[in-house]
Amino acid sequence: MGLSFTVLGSGSTGNATVVSSGDKMVLVDAGLSMKKMDELMRGQGVSGHQIDALFVTHEHSDHIKGLGAFARKYELSIYANEATWGGMERHIGTIAPEKRVIMETGESFTFGAMKVQSYPISHDAAEPVGYTFECDGEKLSLATDLGYMSDKVKREIIDSDVLVLESNHDTEMLRMGRYPWNIKRRILSDVGHLSNVAAGEALCELITDRTKRVYLAHLSLDHNMMELAMLTVNSILENNGMFYKKEEHPLRPTYHDRPTAWDEVRRK
Repeated sequence: MGLSFTVLGSGSTGNATVVSSGDKMVLVDAGLSMKKMDELMRGQGVSGHQIDALFVTHEHSDHIKGLGAFARKYELSIYANEATWGGMERHIGTIAPEKRVIMETGESFTFGAMKVQSYPISHDAAEPVGYTFECDGEKLSLATDLGYMSDKVKREIIDSDVLVLESNHDTEMLRMGRYPWNIKRRILSDVGHLSNVAAGEALCELITDRTKRVYLAHLSLDHNMMELAMLTVNSILENNGMFYKKEEHPLRPTYHDRPTAWDEVRRK
C-alpha cells in the first residue's frame, strides 16, 4: 500500500493535510472552513466520509477553524492532547464525548498499516505537537509552527522519505514589514516560526540518503515568497555540499490557496 498525502492548504489562512495508507486515511488539522475543506477534498478525489480520524497539532485558529463542523458532519474522532483540548474547546462547539480522544504527547496510534506518531514542538500554543507517519517502511513527517529546530524534533523527523517543513518568513522582510514589533518578536522567538535560513540550516542535518522530497510549508503571505524561500534554502544546501540535478531537486512548494497534488511517498 504505502503512504500518500496531499497538503490541502498551508499558511496563516488555514492548514490541513490528508494522509492515506491505502486502507486508512487521516486528516491533520482543519484550519479552513468546512465548505472549503469539502471543496478541496472533492477536487482531490476524496470525501470526508473516507477520513478515519482527525489529528490536531495545536489550537490556533488557522489549524482548527473548520474542525468542529467538519468532525460533526462526518462523525470523526478528534485526537489532541489535554492542553490542546483545553485551548480549543470553546472555539469548536460541542463534540460528543465518544469522539473526544485525549492523547499524550509522544503517544502513537495505529490505523490499519499506518502508524501515527506525535512529538512535541516549540510554539506559542498550549502543548503543540508535530506528527510522523509510517507504513510499509515509508516515513512522512509534518513539522510546521516551530520556534526552533530542537534536537528532539530532529531525532523524530530525520530519515524521512518525505518531509513537510516550515519555511515561514524571510527575516529581513519580517523586520521591515508592517507588523507591530511585539508580533515580529513573537514570530522570531523560540516559540514562533522557522525562517527560510533556519529551515535551510535544519535540512543540512535532516536530509539523508533516504530523503526523496522536502515540501516548504506555512509561508507567510506578508513576509515571504515561495521563490525566495526555495532560493534561500537551496543556497544553504549547496553551500553545505548538497547538490541536486534539476529533475531530482528535493524542494517542493505548498500553497495557501490550493492543494498540492497527491504524492506517493515511495516515488523517487
